[in-house]
Amino acid sequence: MTYRIALIPGDGIGKEVVPEGVRVLNALAGNYDFKVEFTEFPYSCGYYLDHGVMMPEDGIQTLRAFDAILLGAVGYPGVPDHVSLWGLLLPIRRQMQQYVNLRPVRLLPGITSPLTNRTSKDIDFCIVRENNEGEYSEIGGRIYAGTDQEMVVQESIFTRQGVDRIMRYAFQLAQKRPRKRLASATKSNGIIHTMTFWDERFAAMAKDFPEITTEQYHIDILTANFVQHPDWFDVVVGSNLFGDILSDLGPALAGSIGIAPSANLNPERTFPSMFEPVHGSAPDIAGKGIANPIGTLWSVVMMLEFLGEVDASQRLMSAIEAVTSEGELLTPDLGGTARTDEFTNAVLGKL
Repeated sequence: MTYRIALIPGDGIGKEVVPEGVRVLNALAGNYDFKVEFTEFPYSCGYYLDHGVMMPEDGIQTLRAFDAILLGAVGYPGVPDHVSLWGLLLPIRRQMQQYVNLRPVRLLPGITSPLTNRTSKDIDFCIVRENNEGEYSEIGGRIYAGTDQEMVVQESIFTRQGVDRIMRYAFQLAQKRPRKRLASATKSNGIIHTMTFWDERFAAMAKDFPEITTEQYHIDILTANFVQHPDWFDVVVGSNLFGDILSDLGPALAGSIGIAPSANLNPERTFPSMFEPVHGSAPDIAGKGIANPIGTLWSVVMMLEFLGEVDASQRLMSAIEAVTSEGELLTPDLGGTARTDEFTNAVLGKL
């Protein structure tokens, strides 16, 4: 089997960590019965500065021909964040119906949580974020700009199809995990229309999965419980905004946002899915060779699993954990002094 992988290193440390993902994919392909072919695309804030757009008009159509996309990070000083988000990431996620954003949160062996006396048994859950609609909407506007009557309206979009399909995915994921627990993030006491609808659909979907223990938390107390009781959680489902916030908080509890992977999934596989670390472009350390590659390598783990290469996926995850457990080669964000390529070299050695 040959997999065609589109590479979008992007900006900043994205250009440093994506090549590490390529290295491990090539190594695994040499040991398992599959091949990988890579095509790199320059879509980024740098591309925007040169061309006035984040990617060319036919960019999405070009990417559709691939089996998966590996993205590094986008963001550059002087380019507003909404330009990079709405010019590249959201078009890919929406036009390719990558409506599931899956972010595992786990305290890896050898990494210390900022939470006192917490171990890997305490922090091991998944966040399922709705990735195509919700609060991240283009519907709205501004009038009387610059005057004392200025008014801004921003609308949220929650459809039954969109809510039900992310709920269903979350319930099905909980079915596969030993604890079989699912928590829903809401705020229906204050957001009376969209969040009440979200709660109704969660309750309706739960009837189809009687073996799943369900819980519902308002987002404010949920963030507090993430910090105080991370061991309570198994699978957490949230809207686009709530899931976005929770899936940055989660990795911070697990030691560093630098280790956090994510998968933007089209479960029906009618379009390619996209895999990316969560950490962003980190311009403050870009070019220094000290970026943590774990988020990218773990994203490759998720890519391999989604493509059906389960043995290779598990072997890579075991190699990552073998290196972290030794505690000798950790990058500066984890309190070590290792360089990006040194960590990957150690993983390759374990492979």
